[in-house]
Amino acid sequence: QVQLVESGGGLVQAGGSLRLSCAASGRTFSSYAIGWFRQAPGKEREFVAAINSIGGGTYYSDSVKGRFTISRDNAKNTLYLQMNSLNPEDPAVYYCAASHRIVAVTTAEGYGYWGQGTQVTVSS
Repeated sequence: QVQLVESGGGLVQAGGSLRLSCAASGRTFSSYAIGWFRQAPGKEREFVAAINSIGGGTYYSDSVKGRFTISRDNAKNTLYLQMNSLNPEDPAVYYCAASHRIVAVTTAEGYGYWGQGTQVTVSS
């Protein structure tokens, strides 16, 4: 089992950057595929990015590809999401999620562990 705690959200101007972190408990963090999802008010939770448990393979939604970068530091049990060129479509609560899978998936149903979320707000 793993527990996840996100941090790093906040208010940023359009075009700015933020780095989200997701700290995980447990000694087997490296065995989990990890993903980032987001949910804006009145909208469904949507996939943002994910990274495999091994091999470092990454996946991105079309809306963030080229602007966001997902990475993990297994020694620190931490997942990151570097977000650049933030725009008015990016504000949401961002969640990290963990899966027992080796290869990450892009659907929320594929993840069994979730953090509490961190709010990202973008001002124009």
